[in-house]
Amino acid sequence: MEPARHIIKSAEAKAESLGWVIAAVVMAITIVGLPWARAAFSIAAYTLLPFGYKAVPRDEYFGREDVGTGPLGVIGNIVWLLLAGWWLALGHLVTAILLALTIVGIPFAWAHLKLAGLALWPIGKAIVPVQNAPLR
Repeated sequence: MEPARHIIKSAEAKAESLGWVIAAVVMAITIVGLPWARAAFSIAAYTLLPFGYKAVPRDEYFGREDVGTGPLGVIGNIVWLLLAGWWLALGHLVTAILLALTIVGIPFAWAHLKLAGLALWPIGKAIVPVQNAPLR
């Protein structure tokens, strides 16, 4: 039973990550979407290995504001939400619900709930190791 759980989790993580990569490629093709593509590629990697890492606001982590953490970041996040964020968040939410049906899937379900929130508003976030994340 244990190997089957790892195979299912691996296939699910690859499918979710593929969704992020597809969104990133579509955004990169438009040239205007390059900032979104960068965020989507980093979250695709985070989707494959969510444990031990945390998404934090870049301005809190680096101690300074940048384009993605200011008003342009808010506009970028709204565009992202309308074009790609809602369906990626929905995919993570459905995956979380299915994983939560089993006891062993609960930690993975929790990770997907965090990823669903990140899918809605990714611009201005940095994926950092938990030990380097600022305390809130």
